Amino acid sequence: MKLKIQLTIFFAFVYTSLTFAQQVDPPGLEFVCELKVTTDPTMIVGQTTHGERRIIPITGGTFEGPNMKGDVLAGGADYQFVNETGSRTEIEAIYSIKTDDGVLIHIRNVGLVYRNPEVMAALKAGEPIDWSKVYFRAAPKFEAPADSRYDWLNNALFVCKGIPTGQGYVRIVVWKVL
Repeated sequence: MKLKIQLTIFFAFVYTSLTFAQQVDPPGLEFVCELKVTTDPTMIVGQTTHGERRIIPITGGTFEGPNMKGDVLAGGADYQFVNETGSRTEIEAIYSIKTDDGVLIHIRNVGLVYRNPEVMAALKAGEPIDWSKVYFRAAPKFEAPADSRYDWLNNALFVCKGIPTGQGYVRIVVWKVL
């Protein structure tokens, strides 16, 4: 009898929670900027206990959005762990940007690249990759001077989508989570 009461309470809680969650609007997104990040060739450290470690030096680039624009500074890097099959890559890019009005902003962008079996088959066959079928998402964290007009970057969460171009740079499109 006690188990029946516990199960009834549990399922009532789950049903109530699901019903409430369905009544809450999901957060929206607001476009912040697009970065065009240039890189040097990938350096492969080798197999570690976490996967194959790769480092991709960031050499520069540009960014532009409705409230900010400027340059991506050389000197950062994208630190990656790639799993055994190459289908999953954990990314952590650490770099800085400089706005056109001279403000330095630090970025730490943590995310994931996942290549589904179809993409992996194309890679193995040496065929072109359809990047719309690759999951390349991350969550950039901005550190801007608190006394600057970019302080708003310190007080919000952001998401981004990466899009390799094959033209010497990677597009990183950033949105603020509302």
